[in-house]
Amino acid sequence: MQMPTETPIVPPRRLMLSAALASAAILAGCSSSPTRRGRTAPPPVKPLALDGSLRDALYARTMLVVNTPYTYGGNTPDGGFDCSGLVQYALQGITEKRLPRSTSQWAGVSTPLSRSDLRRGDFVFFNTSGGRYSHMGIYVGGDRFVHAPSSGGTVQVVGMGSAYFSKRFTEARTVFAG
Repeated sequence: MQMPTETPIVPPRRLMLSAALASAAILAGCSSSPTRRGRTAPPPVKPLALDGSLRDALYARTMLVVNTPYTYGGNTPDGGFDCSGLVQYALQGITEKRLPRSTSQWAGVSTPLSRSDLRRGDFVFFNTSGGRYSHMGIYVGGDRFVHAPSSGGTVQVVGMGSAYFSKRFTEARTVFAG
């Protein structure tokens, strides 16, 4: 006689751990490997130094993909975006220069600036998972930026003063020479 099979019951504690690990993996889509001290340093490379006249074109390309679904590793409107894939896509449409992919690589090809000097098209970086450059967005003016959040979300415009991001802001940087 064959015994009936039962579906194993997963204890709630294991479910919570699984959910936490899944969330961490999703947020890691925009992050870079931490250094020994838990920070991510941008690799030493030459800044992009794009012509400042391209700022409006970058803004337009960025705003065209608002509401596109988040996709881990995504970098196209059809396939979705993660945070650094969104930045890569937006800049691919305005320059022929070779572009980086990860957030720490973007930090490496940009130059730091004061938050008060942010202009449309500059980058904003956040520590969302333990690294200085674990998340990024494109500043669009009015104390707002566009980013690709996490699984289940869509590319969206968010205020720099939001409760979540204001506590996690790490740096403003630019790829524009003027």
